[in-house]
Amino acid sequence: MAGKGFTVKKNWDNPIEHAMPAEARVPAEMRIGPVLVAPATVLAPMAGVTDTVFRRFIRHASVFTSAADLVQDEKQIDTALTNAQSGCGLIMTEFTSADGLSRMRESKRRRYLTFYDDEHPIGAQLFGSNPETLAEAARIVEDTGFDTVDLNLGCPAKRVVGCNGGSGLLRDLPKIATIFRAVRSAVSIPFTVKFRMGWNDKQIVCVDLARIAEAEGLNAVALHARTREQGYSGQAQWQWIAAIKQAVRIPVIGNGDIRTPEDAAAMIAETNCDAVMIGRAAPANPWIFRQIAQYTAHGSYDQPTVDDRYRMIRAYFQMLLDEQEVCKDLPRDARHGETAGKMKQFATWFTHGVPGGAKLRAAIYQAKTGEAVLAQVEEFFTTRSLDSSDESPLDNPVNSTPQEYPDGALVCD
Repeated sequence: MAGKGFTVKKNWDNPIEHAMPAEARVPAEMRIGPVLVAPATVLAPMAGVTDTVFRRFIRHASVFTSAADLVQDEKQIDTALTNAQSGCGLIMTEFTSADGLSRMRESKRRRYLTFYDDEHPIGAQLFGSNPETLAEAARIVEDTGFDTVDLNLGCPAKRVVGCNGGSGLLRDLPKIATIFRAVRSAVSIPFTVKFRMGWNDKQIVCVDLARIAEAEGLNAVALHARTREQGYSGQAQWQWIAAIKQAVRIPVIGNGDIRTPEDAAAMIAETNCDAVMIGRAAPANPWIFRQIAQYTAHGSYDQPTVDDRYRMIRAYFQMLLDEQEVCKDLPRDARHGETAGKMKQFATWFTHGVPGGAKLRAAIYQAKTGEAVLAQVEEFFTTRSLDSSDESPLDNPVNSTPQEYPDGALVCD
């Protein structure tokens, strides 16, 4: 736990290795009200991660293993992909302060609410504690064109909990019910909530909370099966996902400790949940949604090679540079942050499993601009000599030893 609150852990505490269940598969689809989520997989909202560039990157992750050359891959990125091709049925924004959203200038809202046509279906996640403010922010979300609006009752960060937002509200179920009622009456788009089991092991409220959500007209619930006190440590307690599924009739989305397609299938088998939500595994393995879809369809899935990872790194970094160009004439508070810093943040995830990756990370951290970062990537992969071992599939990068990334972004999955 850092000084400002919980920060994401890139590894897992003694992760359980699940065998692929004989029968279980992630469902082909789920509906959240009228919104079709197909396949039934969701990219978790993550602060500092799930901006519009990363969301579109996940949408297009399937093209990075194309047999065509890199130029052809880049052409494919400009074409429309179905959810089935990308393997991700619903993507979510970073969590956004309802109070800030209701007060900020229209130009600044662009930073948090910009999305493109190829991101549908897409949900916007809000946090806050004032029912009227959250209702107003939800109206803004609906007017902007989002498919769903989600309430964050899971973030464990001190600066959020200190304002009675995120998981801080788990200690006040009547207040949550009031918020549900205000937001539900304010918008017609599907309204969902993501929450933790409770404040700590002595205050488990998730089943009661799910029942309140159903009674107040919410369209789905998502449980990160940890308490606020756990943060991102220990094991996710999937039995509580199963308990919620037995308690309500609206769709239940499971979240916590899904690192592989085997984990996703095991969660479905153990809990009977309607969909799975993936957070911190996605930056380390952007192919995970496609792999889950492959397993669902064929009973097996591909592992990325080093060359696949090169294509992936280059594509994401180029997308960041392109977005920087698009936003260059916008007011500073409407831009999406400093491009080189974002590249350095993601380099920690992206380069694990690449032979010589530590050398590449060191070069990236020394670069001063986004263009210089991309040049280091090109030089590394162009000049290094590939031996036969480099062409083999990579080990799963989410099991590698984590490293601190430069800007210490806060992530809530």
